[in-house]
Amino acid sequence: MSALAHEHDEDLPAWSLAAGADESIPLPSAWPERVTREWAWGGATGRGVSVCVLDSGIELDHPLVGEVQRSVAARKDGDTIVVEDDDQGDLCGHGTACAGIVRALAPDCELTSVRVLGAGYTGSAPVMLAGLEWAIDQGFDVVNMSLSTTKKQYVDRLHELADIAYFKRTMLVASAHNMPVESFPWRFASVISVGSHEAADPFVLYANPRPPVEFFARGLNVDVAWLGGETINATGNSFATPHVTGLAALVLGKHPELTPFQLKSVLHLTASNVA
Repeated sequence: MSALAHEHDEDLPAWSLAAGADESIPLPSAWPERVTREWAWGGATGRGVSVCVLDSGIELDHPLVGEVQRSVAARKDGDTIVVEDDDQGDLCGHGTACAGIVRALAPDCELTSVRVLGAGYTGSAPVMLAGLEWAIDQGFDVVNMSLSTTKKQYVDRLHELADIAYFKRTMLVASAHNMPVESFPWRFASVISVGSHEAADPFVLYANPRPPVEFFARGLNVDVAWLGGETINATGNSFATPHVTGLAALVLGKHPELTPFQLKSVLHLTASNVA
């Protein structure tokens, strides 16, 4: 029987709410009649929000990234995969680019790097799964996943992890594939899925009425942080995704009580084609 159901309400199905128990689940704050961007994140900097970048690592001293609170790497050790502290930074630039975008939008968020990709964007689904599982266990508020897998044999476990994250209040923000192929986890309803638009304003966010992509964010000709303290101009859904991660960090910095469902709702209601 659910903890919500009183021990004497034996006729209630599991996960039910007993009579009078509604007083035990009050919503912590009232929403305004109209959700605006000012209400959603006005004055927020991401302070107090923990963001994980699951990627190729983060260059630790890049001026556009700033402080990285922790860096770990998932790697194969024989037949097992271990996640351990890492000082190699970024092996190909991709993670640094994503981290820089998050920092630009939410400068005071806490950043953790989980390296699951190697040089040349090499990686494996088991390593990605191990890194993601570690991130979920740590209880990050938001996990940026500008990557995906097309390997169907790993979809069930990946879907399970996405749902676990959702119910533990860890919001996964995942990029749609740049090619018209079926890949995951962005196709799961328990994540925020992101594609690109061409506008230059990093705060322009479009809600998509025709999923599986839920939101479009800036992803074309974006100046991003890169290896060696440099920047490059890049295009792709990978770089649209951290724009949404940054916005999510702003919202959670102002409204830390929001569940992933509520966070999705706020992003939808403040989208440029909705607000």
